[in-house]
Amino acid sequence: MNNKYNTLLVETTDRVCKIFLNKPESRNALDMEMRAELADVIDAVSRDPAVRVLVLSGKGKAFCAGGDLKTMNQPFPPFTGRQRLKDLHVWLKKLINLEIPVVAAVNGVAAGAGFNLALACDIVIASAEAKFTQSFIKVGLVPDAAGFYFLPRAVGLSKAKELMFTGKLLGAHEAETLGIVNKVVAAEELGSYTDQLAKELAYGPGKAMAMIKRLLNLSLSSDLETVLEFEAMAQDMCFGTEDFLEGKQAFLEKRKPSFKP
Repeated sequence: MNNKYNTLLVETTDRVCKIFLNKPESRNALDMEMRAELADVIDAVSRDPAVRVLVLSGKGKAFCAGGDLKTMNQPFPPFTGRQRLKDLHVWLKKLINLEIPVVAAVNGVAAGAGFNLALACDIVIASAEAKFTQSFIKVGLVPDAAGFYFLPRAVGLSKAKELMFTGKLLGAHEAETLGIVNKVVAAEELGSYTDQLAKELAYGPGKAMAMIKRLLNLSLSSDLETVLEFEAMAQDMCFGTEDFLEGKQAFLEKRKPSFKP
């Protein structure tokens, strides 16, 4: 996948696509150009069967500072703010629904929508120097970028209220303790650790991973009977895949499976 973007760096090698937010001078704030380019590259990833894992990170000292306040000239005309968010939701939902694992490699500050962008990923790996804040309250706004959906599910309702009401700054280890981050690594190890994890996922059984992601997302808004029915249907489909045949044979032969792209 060629890098044709002004605000992003995109690298695709060995089944893994890496997207780096690349406006370090603004701490990778999500301006309108970056949002449009993210929409484009996520569309491209969704259509590329060679990509099995997506990694999202930032260049410079920040992961993402959230929305670009310099572009928010108040007062907005009626419904302009709503449309701004609806446009963001289009590509954010595509990111959430990608049928491949999405890993956030949080290299620095994740503030506001940047915090929630990390939460929208499937796995969050953070540098020990990373920090997280629901900073919206500091400028008189409510959280966006699906923060109301993901944060209470990660930390519980009461803690989500605290973080959103106060805009408290969390260090990486505290974020890990709360369940926001899967693992904290030393800053100099973030790239290598994330690469290793991405490669492991990229060479796993892709169809089963797609099903797992889909069912986990559905489970958050479904009752037990619905989840059990989807589980039965998904397992039935997996029984018919080459991945299952290879995995079963590898297990019987006591060797590592070799799953095809």
